[in-house]
Amino acid sequence: MLDAIHLSEVIATVFYVALGMILLGFSWKVIEWLTPFSLRKEIEDDQNMAIAVLIGSLFVSISLLIGAVILS
Repeated sequence: MLDAIHLSEVIATVFYVALGMILLGFSWKVIEWLTPFSLRKEIEDDQNMAIAVLIGSLFVSISLLIGAVILS
């Protein structure tokens, strides 16, 4: 089973995971920059569940888009 795993596949996987995380971090910065209020304050201090669910949904959709682009 381990014979089928090649070093190039492991390196590519690590690279694409890092690329995806960097793109998600960049997306967070863009979303935070576009909003007129602090998302961090709304979610952490004010316990605004609606914004937390919205941001979570955005991250899931952005992750799907990034994954589709990486696979193509």
